[in-house]
Amino acid sequence: MANTKKIPGGNRNRRRTLMDKNVAFPVTEAYKNLRTNISFALSTKKNKIFAISSALASEGKSTVAANIAITLAQNNNHVLLIDGDLRKPVQHRVFSLTNDLGLSTLISGTNTFKEIVHHNVIDNLDIVTCGPIPPNPSEMLGSDNMKQLLDQLSAHYDYIIINTPPINIVTDCLTLLDSIAGVLLIAKFAQSTYDALQEAIEAIKMADGSLLGVVVNNVSVMSGKYGGKYGYRYRYGYRYGYGYGYGYSYSRKPSDEGENDE
Repeated sequence: MANTKKIPGGNRNRRRTLMDKNVAFPVTEAYKNLRTNISFALSTKKNKIFAISSALASEGKSTVAANIAITLAQNNNHVLLIDGDLRKPVQHRVFSLTNDLGLSTLISGTNTFKEIVHHNVIDNLDIVTCGPIPPNPSEMLGSDNMKQLLDQLSAHYDYIIINTPPINIVTDCLTLLDSIAGVLLIAKFAQSTYDALQEAIEAIKMADGSLLGVVVNNVSVMSGKYGGKYGYRYRYGYRYGYGYGYGYSYSRKPSDEGENDE
């Protein structure tokens, strides 16, 4: 039987996503534009499996991964979101799901896919959480079992998204490159640096991987087409492309909810 249990009271700690009420119009439109760009970027690739990562920690990759999965599912695509961050998993908290079983118990052979997948978390969106944190995350993601799993699942889903740890900190994402179409890098406005992003891009290239693009988040929408501020925990305004190079500080004030912006 598929794993469908949710964490009691978990919604109080869930990060804001496109599922929340009163999401600002510029946010939903930005994700729709990103959805279109991703579809074009993957149209000539060997499959529609891609990883979402960042250069460093706390740049918003996990929240962006969740929202990309949601917006793809809202377009009537059958989507699977895999929490491949086997060191600091987040997606079970984003969607208020249990995490007793997950990717780690699936790859190790303890459980089957049917036992660990959360079906239809929203319409058309299935989620595989991390499961118990293993002692060997890189080896698990780069294993033959993981490759075979992705190959089998690609026949059943229109898109498979893998949330992975930061590339400049650990090599986990790079071990997946021969099984996926490419990597979408997430950068945080006024925090991510050109040097850090360039290091991540070079690591992808050195491993013969494909960079699908760079998404800049935390961009303030103060003027222009939509005008004014809108209330949201993090201000979003996504750009798709390769223009970056910002002033930064790796220190970060804690949020009012005490969460890391993974």
